[in-house]
Amino acid sequence: MAMRLPTLILAGLTPRYRRARKAGLLALLLALWGTLDAFQRRGFRDLEYEMQNPTQDPPDAGEKTEWAFARLRYRSIGGYRRGSWGTDANKADRQFVQGVRRLTRIHTRSVEQVIDIDSDEIYRWPWIYAVEVGHWQLNDRQARRLRTYLDRGGFLMVDDFHGTYEWAVFDASLRRVLPDRPVVELENTDSIFHAIFDLEQRFQVPGRQFLRSGRTYESDGVEARWRAVFDDKGRIQVAICHNMDLGDAWEWADHPQYPEHYAGLAYRIGINYIVYAMTH
Repeated sequence: MAMRLPTLILAGLTPRYRRARKAGLLALLLALWGTLDAFQRRGFRDLEYEMQNPTQDPPDAGEKTEWAFARLRYRSIGGYRRGSWGTDANKADRQFVQGVRRLTRIHTRSVEQVIDIDSDEIYRWPWIYAVEVGHWQLNDRQARRLRTYLDRGGFLMVDDFHGTYEWAVFDASLRRVLPDRPVVELENTDSIFHAIFDLEQRFQVPGRQFLRSGRTYESDGVEARWRAVFDDKGRIQVAICHNMDLGDAWEWADHPQYPEHYAGLAYRIGINYIVYAMTH
């Protein structure tokens, strides 16, 4: 009988016990929801703080689409907050995707996707853009993740870094990712320059600094360099835009003083790289 006493007591209190349990569970869920919501809001504010030129979400921000602009969030020498991954974001991203929508039939999301280098979320996005990689600093674990991503068919486009010093910083981390594959100069005949637009006649695309300096280059990066890393089957894994600033051209394409021919080329290059990545 003593063995059954707890069961009998619980049976006698079941209605009240269930109501109390439901109330307690509801309170717990509300508390957890509040904590998660606060964490997510804090996370968004942190990312917004790291972005250079954030803009409001458009009404169709949650639309499910065929392709989205994925921006790599990496750690630089100064850390995330003083880092460079958010340069031109997210205005550049959102203005560029409007060009993708108008100039192609790719079903494109209106807002970007931020992908942290430390997250396996990277494997869900076939095309990723990394900016100011002359300041990135990848550790061995991050380099292995990025190598796996590329070998699984991922495509990385890097942009907006200039001169010999920033190349050396970029290349030091790239060697961690792809120590067995060389960086090569792209030829005008390479298919990436003919995916949609024929881009044999390319020129250096400057950042906004051009409006005050009149120079198309920064540091000692006088000549634009179009480089890449190929996999064993001849597919471009990493497309390298060195000594140019396509991100600025996307960001300031609506600026009345930024030259249209620079912005136009920047859009065509980016679109070619997307189509190449989706078809190779």
